[in-house]
Amino acid sequence: MQAQTDRKDSESGLAEKYTANMIKVSSMHFPRSLWILFAGVFLNRFGSFVSVFLVLYMTARGYTAAQAGIAPAAYGIGSLAASFCGGYLADWPGRRATIVLSMFSSAATMLALSQAQTLPLIIILAGLAGMTAELYRPAASALIADLVPAEQQVVAFAWYRFAINLGFAVGPTVAGLLASRSFLLIFLGDALTSCAFGLLALFALPGYKHPAIMQEREQDGLWRTLRYDYRYLLFLPASTLLAFVYFQHLSTFALQVQAYGLSNTIYGLLISVNGICIIFLELPLSSITRRLPTRPVIAFGWLLIAVGFSLIAIAHTLALLILTVIIWTLGEMVHSPVSAAYVANMAPAHLRGRYQGIWGLAWGCGLVLAPLLGSLLFSWSAMGLWLLCGALGLLAALLVLSGGRLPASRNV
Repeated sequence: MQAQTDRKDSESGLAEKYTANMIKVSSMHFPRSLWILFAGVFLNRFGSFVSVFLVLYMTARGYTAAQAGIAPAAYGIGSLAASFCGGYLADWPGRRATIVLSMFSSAATMLALSQAQTLPLIIILAGLAGMTAELYRPAASALIADLVPAEQQVVAFAWYRFAINLGFAVGPTVAGLLASRSFLLIFLGDALTSCAFGLLALFALPGYKHPAIMQEREQDGLWRTLRYDYRYLLFLPASTLLAFVYFQHLSTFALQVQAYGLSNTIYGLLISVNGICIIFLELPLSSITRRLPTRPVIAFGWLLIAVGFSLIAIAHTLALLILTVIIWTLGEMVHSPVSAAYVANMAPAHLRGRYQGIWGLAWGCGLVLAPLLGSLLFSWSAMGLWLLCGALGLLAALLVLSGGRLPASRNV
């Protein structure tokens, strides 16, 4: 009887240990602060009404298409500045302070933009809106790295992307309903959701700074660290190349769909396939990719993106176009959480915000170059553009793999 009791106790102990280990690696074991961050990010992306309807707002006020296009361009330039400035603010004065500043200043800017009457003022405020609305991103990424251990960061960043994509999936529909009544409502809705995230951050997110940040003066600064972090320096241009390829889906992909004789509705359907796949598949997929070697996973994801976009050159039917979207979306789901965790772990603790910010700037450069150079190349040779995308994606993947032979600031 005693032996049976001991055996049951042993089995119970093993079961408890197994359960504890499963809970430890489960995303549901994230700290409360992280779930609050995800909720705030969802609110913010759900309420990102103005960035989606800015062109329509401008044309409704009587501006030409060319004039209307200047405002979103200014918004994009502001978001580029936000990546760099937000990285500095995330490290000093800190993650929570940066998120609070971003959200409340974004709300104020959106309200001011709704009342602007002249084109120059609208352009200035649109740029400021882009900067304030995106200022929080490096701080949010750095906070995720602060709150969870390295082995959970891939899943954590997958949840972060899930919150962003879910908010962006349902937000524009609500924005369309509001805009049909009054464009003023989309500015008010954007401001209110920003304030809601700001209040959540102010009262529910941790206000501490990472201990390494407090001792930054005794450690190497950003530029001294970057100068010797060859792995990160190689990852930046590789990311820009990949971003140039990936962001073709927001510009020349629409032109290719039209060239195949398909409607704008079909283009919208294809983009929806991307969002649906991410919402339903990225979290389960991240539970697998987090167990695999980092750089090969990133390279494989980038290679899938390269293949997906290069196949657009011969995808003459809707079924084939859907297949290309599924391929590059799979690549996006494979690499995105792993890439974010890779940058977080590559950075010294006191530079996490700035590393994320500079990486965001590299992607922002790709976002700017994609429509500018992509449309020019498309006008010369559509097939040439898509084959170039495949080559650039392959080059980016090879650069990531070769980074394993270079020294980094930390072992990753």
